[in-house]
Amino acid sequence: MKRSTLLILSITGVYSAILHTAAWSVNNFLMTGPKAYLTFSSSVAAGAHSGMEECKFQFGWERWNCPESALQLSTHNRLRSATRETSFVHAISSAGVMYTLTRNCSLGDFESCGCDDSRNGRVGGRGWVWGGCSDNVEFGEKVSKLFVDALETGHDTRALINLHNNEVGRLVMKDTMKRACKCHGVSGSCSIQTCWLQLAEFREIGNYLKIKYDQAHKLEMDKRRMRAGNSADSRGATAETFHHIHASELVFLEDSPDYCTRNASLGHHGTEGRECLQTGKNLSQWEKRSCRRLCTECGLRVEERRTEVVASCNCKFHWCCTVRCEQCRTLVAKHFCTHRDSAAPNHIRQKNRGHRR
Repeated sequence: MKRSTLLILSITGVYSAILHTAAWSVNNFLMTGPKAYLTFSSSVAAGAHSGMEECKFQFGWERWNCPESALQLSTHNRLRSATRETSFVHAISSAGVMYTLTRNCSLGDFESCGCDDSRNGRVGGRGWVWGGCSDNVEFGEKVSKLFVDALETGHDTRALINLHNNEVGRLVMKDTMKRACKCHGVSGSCSIQTCWLQLAEFREIGNYLKIKYDQAHKLEMDKRRMRAGNSADSRGATAETFHHIHASELVFLEDSPDYCTRNASLGHHGTEGRECLQTGKNLSQWEKRSCRRLCTECGLRVEERRTEVVASCNCKFHWCCTVRCEQCRTLVAKHFCTHRDSAAPNHIRQKNRGHRR
């Protein structure tokens, strides 16, 4: 595609059609972006949206639950925070855009790219050779980097941290790719296999990045040199710090705020009114402790509410060819965080300071 076909992503009419089901923050993410190929715009939009949906899943039962305002991937015209949570947002969003571009490329949605067959015909290992249709991650990486990284126009420490975390998301996507193979041989003997690389499920990428979030490294910067802004002294301090950071390690600069309480200016809603889990089938230990984490430890109490749920039941198959169901009403107990009658003890408030999710 020629440069003359590049269009500015802030064309409101185009993106209102593309993103009519997406969150407002995804729409904002696109409209603040640089020039990009219009051909790829719907994939970029879908990728950013899938990244934030995965973020909501991973943090669904934690104090910070990935609100819509989290998708602000640039320090342009504002001084954004650089917390542990921000690092995850950058990584999962970058991975989501790259993932969707790669998948759509392999499906033949773009005229300008297709499968990665650069290794085909080479011996990959004992009993197998490269072949088939590998997912073209190089294409996905190139276009996502062109778009997502270009959102970051700053040159200070926060900007470099954002770019680093963007790259972590892309590296994790490549590291989680899986080898798929097809057998060849007489009578199904599988004497030789043809293999190719394919994307893992995006949930696996989300799980992997969640582990990296828990292991994220806080950068200890020289505050005096940092205050120099974009000066050579400030850039030198940043370069020295990043020299010791592994390329696949999430990094952050500031401690997380107290997510128990509402802070409208920072876009934090607090945990009051949040649902938590106490009983249910197949709950993990983390989910079972959500009421303690969201309510009790935040100075709130757990309130049980009975809610009537209407669902299909007693379904029967009728020849031919319909299924008819009855509508059954059941009372379901749900639990929510609400204010105590009296203020929480001071030691509980102090306990909730610092990095608590």
